[in-house]
Amino acid sequence: MSNLLIHSMTEFWDIILGTLHAAGARNLAEVGAEFGGTSQHLAAYARVTGGTLTSIDPEPKQEFLDWVGQTPEVRHIPLPSLEAMPQLAEVDAWVIDGDHNYYTVLNELRIAARLAQRDGRPLLAFLHDVSWPTGRRDMYYAPDRIPPEHRHAHSPDRGCTLGQSELLPPGHGFRGEGFFSFALHEGGPRNGVLTAVEDFLDEGRAAGMQLAFANVPAVFGLGILFDAAAPWAEAVANVVFPWHNNPLLASLEQNRLRNYLAVIEWQDRERDRLSA
Repeated sequence: MSNLLIHSMTEFWDIILGTLHAAGARNLAEVGAEFGGTSQHLAAYARVTGGTLTSIDPEPKQEFLDWVGQTPEVRHIPLPSLEAMPQLAEVDAWVIDGDHNYYTVLNELRIAARLAQRDGRPLLAFLHDVSWPTGRRDMYYAPDRIPPEHRHAHSPDRGCTLGQSELLPPGHGFRGEGFFSFALHEGGPRNGVLTAVEDFLDEGRAAGMQLAFANVPAVFGLGILFDAAAPWAEAVANVVFPWHNNPLLASLEQNRLRNYLAVIEWQDRERDRLSA
């Protein structure tokens, strides 16, 4: 059933590509490779522009490892993002699609901002999954990597559904099937990717940074965060802001999610009927 659900960051490639060109970005860093679909697009861009791609993922799929071994412009760092990112320098753009929880994303953005300031480069970051289900609800691929005081109670087998904070019973709803865990509740402080982005924006602006943010409300949400004082800021804004909180995209995404959740519900009812 997974082939019914478009979920990859590659769906946004035209927007990402236009933004990278507008910013004149060359040296790219990616958090979260998985199968390497987005990585291949980023590597092709780096190859054409004479740049580089650093891909951070502690446990990518074998398909990615096979590909990266034959792609000289790509360096793979097999570490969690918060360990690997401080090793980098002179990054023009970040593509963040790793562990979708508040603690990880907030600290990824803090590190990216510190490196940008140190290296004298404007901040530019693309973030996936800023919309439902992880915009306001933490998801953990590796819960043990999150300090206990920053980790919400969570479940690997209970799923979520639209318009409901509490998770559904085990084996129901949109769920990780043991691959990831959802926080038991949605919303509230320090919960979810979009909440992390918003708190980072507040921190940065309080520190005197000029930051802009665009939210593309489709395919689980793409956020584009950038330095509004950068020489290329107007060019980037012209690319991304026509998509920002676009009501048509938001309506289509809600319809897509409702249809997919209905398929899951049907499948779960049929499984329960057959096992009764």
